Amino acid sequence: MDNLGIARVFTDIGDLLEIKDANPFKVRAYRNAADIVGHMAERIADLTDAEVRALPGIGKDLSAKIRELSDTGALAYYDELRQEFPPTILDLLRLQGVGPKTVAVLYAERGIATLDDLETAATEGRLRTLKGMGPKKERLLLRALAEHRTRVGRHLIGHADDVATRVIDYLRADATDTTIVAVGSLRRGCETCGDIDLLAIGTNDQLMSRFTSFPGVERVLGQGPTKSSVLLQGDVQADLRLVPDESAGAATQYFTGSKAHNIAVRDLALQRGLRLNEYGLFRVADDHPVAGASEAEIYAALGLAYVPPELRENRGEIRAAADGALPRLIERTDLKGDLHSHTTATDGHADVETMARAARDTGLEYLAITDHSQALAMANGLDEHRALAHARHIREVSARLDGITLLAGIECDIRPDGTLDLAEDCLAELDLVIASVHSAFGQAEAQMTDRILRAIASPVVDVVGHPTGRLLLRRDPYKLDIEQVLDAAARAGVAMEINSQVDRLDLSDIHARLARARGVKLVISTDAHAPAGFDLLRWGVMVARRAWAEPDDVLNTRPLEAFQASLRRHRKGASAT
Repeated sequence: MDNLGIARVFTDIGDLLEIKDANPFKVRAYRNAADIVGHMAERIADLTDAEVRALPGIGKDLSAKIRELSDTGALAYYDELRQEFPPTILDLLRLQGVGPKTVAVLYAERGIATLDDLETAATEGRLRTLKGMGPKKERLLLRALAEHRTRVGRHLIGHADDVATRVIDYLRADATDTTIVAVGSLRRGCETCGDIDLLAIGTNDQLMSRFTSFPGVERVLGQGPTKSSVLLQGDVQADLRLVPDESAGAATQYFTGSKAHNIAVRDLALQRGLRLNEYGLFRVADDHPVAGASEAEIYAALGLAYVPPELRENRGEIRAAADGALPRLIERTDLKGDLHSHTTATDGHADVETMARAARDTGLEYLAITDHSQALAMANGLDEHRALAHARHIREVSARLDGITLLAGIECDIRPDGTLDLAEDCLAELDLVIASVHSAFGQAEAQMTDRILRAIASPVVDVVGHPTGRLLLRRDPYKLDIEQVLDAAARAGVAMEINSQVDRLDLSDIHARLARARGVKLVISTDAHAPAGFDLLRWGVMVARRAWAEPDDVLNTRPLEAFQASLRRHRKGASAT
């Protein structure tokens, strides 16, 4: 079981314990463990028992449970706990705005244990008499149910990638002469994936039987000589196709997609008297093969520059490829710094120096430490006095470390009324201020938009963090006039963050491309809470690539001095509105 799978199990245990009204310290222990494991880029299964126990808050008992999950894919304690409730009870917790305490009331007072039970009760008005409910809450629950149905069968890209990597590694161990790659939405870098599509190139009579024998397979959905499908643990479907060497490029292009891109490319081929499919590019007149061994030669034969997979969404990439106008997409190696990280001063899991060394080890030249401000009480947020003392400590650590420079920053809450959580004279003494929303997500669009506009108007704000507040597959973005926000950011010289956490990826690729078009600079940050979190930069870069971003569009591709000069607080002529 991968990190995200283990984190989900621990989250479920914490939720079930809270539904049972168990000891809150025990509940918190499992949630803390879920947070630590879920934020790790390194596979926890690859750590020794001693290394696992060395993680903050992970003792002997939790370490043993992590090992049991990673080795067997199951946990006896989790199974025993689930037997105390109907098997569908956790489905209710997947709904936006529904927490364990609400589920406990619904189950105890109305016997609600399934999504269908909840929909029926809400539709019939049987919830409004419960404490804390009412007609408005019923309507919100019905909307949450409708939204939930649109997410079923989707998986975060980080989880899909981890699963695909494990399957590919397993297959390659016995098929060293066969090329095996992930295609489909995973290769295009989509924020969530449905089925995992794998492509094998070569000839291997045993590959399909090995695939269906993968240890994580729960059910074989179909098996043939060139295509097989399985259902893996965690309700992930994986499909494997086998194609010959001469069709490698055509099949990779075809199965990468997207459907809209492929239709447009096939139409272009027909206009040129050619036919394109997963087997190759052929002349229509005599079926003579023109290309097929590589993707590049297929695009070249159609008069196109090679189109990177992240751009294949039929959003102008074909015209740009024909005109030689495709962007030089940003790469992970272009990033010089990370601008959003947390330490044990608030809700992080490592101290300043440990985080700095970890960032340096991933090749970064500078790192902003941006712990939370006081409004986030559950994260032990900093008030003005602690924020300035923490800044002094960050600068002291930076002065004695070689190979990396630390910036003393903060992630300052934007209060519901749009004011900042700390005084401007305090924030002005820091090197970087990220302003973020962490509360009152249900505000009306006009109110939320005005709230963020007021923060942008503050001369001490440099970056808006995770600007739409979404949590993929869990929480929709709050209502926001994003175009109005981006226009204000462009005038003020405020950058927009692409948050690399796989359950955020916020801004989205669509909004990041819109920001780029309006002259708003981007930053790509990890929001790292632990040393391994810096590896998550790859996902933020993927979003930026899908947004057509070039290195100059992203501020933290610049060397330190150039980056600092480009911040809003140092730019001349940047408007306050």
